[in-house]
Amino acid sequence: MTTVLLVLLGVLIVVLVVAFQIRRRFLLSGLGAVTMWLRPVRSPRWSVGVAWYGGDMLLWYRGLSLAVRPNERLSRAEIRVESRRSPGREDLALPSDVVVLTIATPEGPRELAMDTSTVTGFLSWMESAPPGT
Repeated sequence: MTTVLLVLLGVLIVVLVVAFQIRRRFLLSGLGAVTMWLRPVRSPRWSVGVAWYGGDMLLWYRGLSLAVRPNERLSRAEIRVESRRSPGREDLALPSDVVVLTIATPEGPRELAMDTSTVTGFLSWMESAPPGT
């Protein structure tokens, strides 16, 4: 009986790992999809995820989740990049080669961390908004 439970638990763990990998690969397969860390309003913790920006929305999906809906939706018209910095001592969860952007949103300031090449694409997307928005 114990052996059967251990085998079922092992199979369940393998299925979950495969599901996480399939979801991540699916999310990253879209145009404009990148790995991005997000620090929500008033949170000391960074969360890694997959962001997709296109059209007028930035959609962010938590990395360790099986949800198919984005955890964060940020409208390009409602966000503004306020500053740019390298990770500091309080950012131990981040790789050392990322850039941290502080953005203003209607809910309050947030921080996004991404690779240098991703920052270039993200800022181009921000600046390419239609006139008057």
